[in-house]
This record gives sequence, C-alpha cells and structure tokens, in this order.
Amino acid sequence: MWICHACAKEVKIQGGVSRQEICPHCRSDLHCCLNCSLYDESAQNQCREPAAEWVSDREKNNFCEFFVFKDSSGAGRGRRERDDALAKLEALFKKKTS
Repeated sequence: MWICHACAKEVKIQGGVSRQEICPHCRSDLHCCLNCSLYDESAQNQCREPAAEWVSDREKNNFCEFFVFKDSSGAGRGRRERDDALAKLEALFKKKTS
C-alpha cells in the first residue's frame, strides 16, 4: 500500500511510479524524496543511497534513479496509537469543573 506524503491518502497506481506521477487526491508529486523508502533525514544528503545526488526540494519530483516508493502498510496505525495516548493523557490531567 502506498500513502501520499502530503495528504496521507492511499494511492493506487498500476506498475511503478513515473517521474511525473501526481497524487489523484491532492495533486502533489509522488516521485519525490518524501515518498521514497531511502529518504532519511539523518543520512548524508538525507538519503540512505550513498550514490544519490543532492535534491534541494524533497517535496518535488526528481530524476533520482534509486527511487523506491515507501511501503506504508500499517502507516495509519502509529498515528492512531499516538492520538489514543494523547487522549488518555488529557483525560488523566483534565481539570475537574465542579
């Protein structure tokens, strides 16, 4: 399952992602660093592929030949867990109004 980095909606595309492919929901570029499985903010050039060239705008499409769309199966799970934890914390520290 592929998830767009911009709108967090599922993207269904037959075959691979072309360089000019856009999200059908929000029209953001799909062939970009933020959707790539090799993207890593802590790595050199923010990419785990050492031969990759520097890309200045991580949200825009690029010519990177190492692009592999990030597998996002279960991507929403982490967000739901975080939201549940925050709700529990808010309930725990909620001021009583009586």
